[in-house]
Amino acid sequence: MSNLDFSITMNNGSATISIPKRLSILEAISFKEYCCDLIEEEESLKEVILDFDKTQFIDSSGIGSLVHIFKITQAKKVKLILLKVNPTIMSVLSMTGLDQVFIIISNVDDKPVELQSNLLLSFSQSHPKTHPSISSALKRSLDIVGSVVGLVITGVVFIPIAIAIQLDDPGPIFFQQIRYGWLGKHFKMIKFRSMCINAEALKYQVTNEVEGAFFKNKNDPRITKVGKFLRRTSLDELPQFWNVLKGEMSLVGTRPPTPDEVENYEVPNWQRLDVKPGMTGEWQVNGRSGIKSFEDVIKLDLRYQENWSHWYDLQLIFKTIFIIFTKNNGAS
Repeated sequence: MSNLDFSITMNNGSATISIPKRLSILEAISFKEYCCDLIEEEESLKEVILDFDKTQFIDSSGIGSLVHIFKITQAKKVKLILLKVNPTIMSVLSMTGLDQVFIIISNVDDKPVELQSNLLLSFSQSHPKTHPSISSALKRSLDIVGSVVGLVITGVVFIPIAIAIQLDDPGPIFFQQIRYGWLGKHFKMIKFRSMCINAEALKYQVTNEVEGAFFKNKNDPRITKVGKFLRRTSLDELPQFWNVLKGEMSLVGTRPPTPDEVENYEVPNWQRLDVKPGMTGEWQVNGRSGIKSFEDVIKLDLRYQENWSHWYDLQLIFKTIFIIFTKNNGAS
């Protein structure tokens, strides 16, 4: 898509840009570059209005482009306004919390939109279908059945794991961390605690052994003795069945990223968020401990999206079970 595909109207330091019907990967990349160039070149620019009147679809890449543009306008002290946002787009902004970040108005002369509960209900029913797996009732049914079985297993092993964690390093049994889910929605991922209680504060002291927008150290000194066993056997991940039951994750999907990882994403990287994150996936069955590059993570996540089917999910689940019981291939 060329810059000419974005119609723009300039008026006394205000630029109104018409967004195309779809804002997915190709449009999002061009859109982000176009807006960035405009903001850099127009020194007198005071306001950017993004007109969504024609836009009917947005995916995670589109969200990523909006986040990038917002950061740039903030840095340049340029006001950013979203205009004529329809329920489908608003549902995504509301779900991701971006409706609280952007200024959203119905018309140029209107005040910012105040969302009412009944409007939010209608918005929640019009989420975009970014990938076939999102609307699959069979996949969701498998997630529910699998998570219930998983939670039963978690209940059986909870007491011995809890005792072991407390004896090794007294503190919380569970570790909760904010992760990004489908389309960038935040959720708290829960695991059995495998690190010391002040692990997050000590992160800056640990060397990152991988390249790109994620963090990993094979011999992370923050991991406790019991934590090493839990990770090697993947027992630390059992509580994530609760995230699956709630619909925040899936049994199979992409690797759930942290906010500091997403902070460094370029627009194409946001494609990872077109599907729900999973307890297992391509990265899990392809040597997750040996992955040293963020680009490799992206390739595996996109390969999952391209190859997805119900049978493919089952294959990845069976492979994961086989790896857990035959190899020491837990997360580092």
